[in-house]
Amino acid sequence: MNRGRWMFGKLSVIAVGVVGLAFVAVVAGNASPAEAKAKAKSKSAEPNKSAPPKAQTEQAAYVILIVYEGVGQEALKTGAMPVLSRLVQEGSVTWSATAVTPPLRLPTMASLFTGLPVEKHGITWDSFDFIRGYPRPPTVFDYLDLSGGRDSAIFFMDESLYQLARPEPYIDYQMCGPLKPECSTTTVLQYIRDYFRKATSGHGYGHAILSLPHLLVVHLPEAGRAGLANGWGSPAYRDALRTVDTAVGSILELYRELGILKQTTVIVTALSAAASSASSDGPATSSVNSTGASAAVPRVPWIAWGAGIKSGHSIKQPVSILDTGATVLRTLGLETYTEWDSHAVEEIFQAPRPTNKSVAPNER
Repeated sequence: MNRGRWMFGKLSVIAVGVVGLAFVAVVAGNASPAEAKAKAKSKSAEPNKSAPPKAQTEQAAYVILIVYEGVGQEALKTGAMPVLSRLVQEGSVTWSATAVTPPLRLPTMASLFTGLPVEKHGITWDSFDFIRGYPRPPTVFDYLDLSGGRDSAIFFMDESLYQLARPEPYIDYQMCGPLKPECSTTTVLQYIRDYFRKATSGHGYGHAILSLPHLLVVHLPEAGRAGLANGWGSPAYRDALRTVDTAVGSILELYRELGILKQTTVIVTALSAAASSASSDGPATSSVNSTGASAAVPRVPWIAWGAGIKSGHSIKQPVSILDTGATVLRTLGLETYTEWDSHAVEEIFQAPRPTNKSVAPNER
């Protein structure tokens, strides 16, 4: 498909793409009273199709990926994250998903997107370096486009992540970070609202996506920054937890207003848990011991909720943040035939993988 290109972002990130939404109109012809009565009787035995479908049993058309920093199971004990608590209660969860080493923001996010460990994707530094270029391995966004023509919108909250903003015709990026004094979780939330307003207008306004993105990625590092700066038991940390939780609630409400929440799956993970923040804002604890050897791989939350996801389920199988990409593809009903190290977390889905679809070699 030929797609127009637009300049976007502070570094003139080029992003383009067109997504179409299909609407089906069902037209009923004229019928005799007898036919009408027969149809009414037949329909009375069917499920009420006008009633809102249950999110847990419907095939997802959209995925929201929330990426926290400095959030783990202990965050729920503060009472500051009622939205996350609800997702945990109504979804599938593990609190011991493995992250990567070194436990830094840029390498960890690169692993999340590429489905590869650090030694394979090669990004070991933690600040944007223009000379080094973009990561060579394909990302989940590339696979989404190749597998089903799905588009993505990504909202980053740290300038180091420019390293991952490779220009593609099926991705929109927006970026703000500490170098912008006005940048905050509230600012990013407003960016998302404005983006969706423009995306649904049909005009695009210079964005790649002319309608709703199939994958929305939102990076929310405020809690990790507050914990590093003020302490993990401080009021500032609890306030930051409340702020990012409220932002997620607002995003879900936006999807509800658009009438697509029941067709949406939400995946929540973190680059780091409390007291081990993956960050270039300060020293990451427990990453390297005194002999220089790598410490244990960090453990982070990994939660799935919404369309097609088991409710109240504790995930038993081992999960890595590397598995997020393949799980996004599986959620959208797409197959992946790649050599990445990402494997769909099959255990979370209510319905088994359709038997008429072949299984990717890396998911057998």
